[in-house]
Amino acid sequence: MKKLTIISGKGGTGKTSLTASFAALTKNKAILVDGDVDAANLSLITGPIRSEKFEFRASKVAEINPQKCEDCRLCFDLCRFAAISGDYIVDPISCEGCGFCYYICPHDAIRMREELSGHWYISQTPYGILVHARLGIAEENSGKLVTTIRNKSEELAVLGNKEYIIIDGPPGIGCPVIASLSGVDAALIVSEPSVTGIHDLKRILAVCRQFDVPVAVCINRYDLGEEQSAMIESYCQKENIFVAGKISYDKIFIEAMIQGLPVVEYANGVLSAQISTVWSAFAGL
Repeated sequence: MKKLTIISGKGGTGKTSLTASFAALTKNKAILVDGDVDAANLSLITGPIRSEKFEFRASKVAEINPQKCEDCRLCFDLCRFAAISGDYIVDPISCEGCGFCYYICPHDAIRMREELSGHWYISQTPYGILVHARLGIAEENSGKLVTTIRNKSEELAVLGNKEYIIIDGPPGIGCPVIASLSGVDAALIVSEPSVTGIHDLKRILAVCRQFDVPVAVCINRYDLGEEQSAMIESYCQKENIFVAGKISYDKIFIEAMIQGLPVVEYANGVLSAQISTVWSAFAGL
C-alpha cells in the first residue's frame, strides 16, 4: 500500500482537482483523505454519501467551581490571556486552554473541560472511501485532526486491501501539512508559473526534505507563464527533483468542478491525458 500526498506551498494551485482525478484513475483502489480540515472541499467533486460521523474533541477550556473557590485571586492575577473575570467567570473565547490556572489553583477549584472542536466523517464515493473532517470555527489542533483521519484511512485501507491512500494536503507549510506528510511514501508538489512559484516550491520542498519524503513536481497551468514554468523546471533539474509532468490551462477544470466531477470523468482529451501522465509518473515513484 502506497501513501501519497498532494501538496503545494500555497492555496489555489489545483491540488484538490488533481487529487479527485487521481482517485478516479485508480478505479476504486484507493482510500481518499481530505487533509485540509480548515477548508475541506474534496467532497465537492467526489459526490460523497456520508456513512459515519464522529466528534473531534481536542480543545480545553477552564471552568471554575464556585463552591470550591476561596477567592484568592491567584488565577485572575496570573492568567496572561485575561480570560478570567473578577467574579471568576471564564470567558471561553479568551481562554487558550493552557491549563496554567488549573495547576496553580491551591484549592482544586478549576478543571479543564473538553470542548467539541469539530467532526470527522467516513463517506462513500464512486472513487473509493473518503475520510474527511470539518474543524469548528476558530478552533485549533488541525494537525491532530489530520492525524486522526489519516490513522482511520490506514485502518480502512488495510481492511479493504487497497493499493493507495491519496491525501489531499492543506496549503502552506504549517502543522496540518506536517501531519499530512509524516510517514508517506511520496509527495507531489503542485506548482504554478506565477511570480512566487519558485518561492512557494522552495518552502514546501524544505518541509518535505525535513521529513525525508521523496518528492515529484507537477506544474499546473504551465502555459499561462512559460518563462516561469521554464524557471521551475530549471530549478528542479538543478535540485535533482523529478518533474512528473505539466498540465495546461483549461476551463474544463472549472466546468468539471461545477458539475461535481473529477476532470478525467468529465471529459476526455488532452487535459485528461496530461493528468493521467502525471499520475502514472507520481504513483511509480
